[in-house]
Amino acid sequence: MSFDAEAFFTLHRDLPREGPGEASDVVWAMDVAGTGPRALIADVACGPGGDIAALLQGAPEGHITALDKTAHFVDAARVRWGGDPRVTVLRADMSTIANAYDLIWCAGAVYFLGVETALRAWRKSVRPGGAIAFSEACWFTETPSDAARDFWARENPAMTNARGIAAQIAAAGYDIVEQRNLSDAAWEAYYTPLDARIATLRPGADKSLNRVLDNAAAEAASWRAHRGEFGYLLSVVRPR
Repeated sequence: MSFDAEAFFTLHRDLPREGPGEASDVVWAMDVAGTGPRALIADVACGPGGDIAALLQGAPEGHITALDKTAHFVDAARVRWGGDPRVTVLRADMSTIANAYDLIWCAGAVYFLGVETALRAWRKSVRPGGAIAFSEACWFTETPSDAARDFWARENPAMTNARGIAAQIAAAGYDIVEQRNLSDAAWEAYYTPLDARIATLRPGADKSLNRVLDNAAAEAASWRAHRGEFGYLLSVVRPR
């Protein structure tokens, strides 16, 4: 099935975030990493900028460089944050981060590169004493249901469990500072606005848009039905 970009962005336009997460995740990660109030932070694959407010809360005198390669999301983030001198929003590929930062934050997008590849690529951009915090899809059970496996076979066929993520972190030359699972509230922070957007768009939706709406609704239903089997693991790591 081909990707219909127009239908996809019709659905995702003006959503507050592009994946599970909440402000408390950012606050926790910054606290664990020891990120100070004047920190330089990269928000990698920032989407529409849903985590920028929380990052600024933790580093009110610092600076956030938010980057995404998708023009639509860059435009949305600039509308929200363009007037704040503490924020720079760039259209850039996550594999080629420039400059150096006290914290690199990446919510749910590491899988585009792979954990080990991303951490190796970003190592040069971690300042001495700095850290990387990222969330990655993760199996919570050794025996996931067929329905959950079928869903993630399409979305992220390389998905592993916490031990697998830890092995990838170690292979990239990093130590784990601390980890925790994202809460149900973090998932609903994404899916509840998505549900409302789907309901708004259903009347009059054409075939292409309905296909995108069906896929999004199925994704939310899969998580709600199998939330005990998988989720996101948030890891704070530091290079050795």
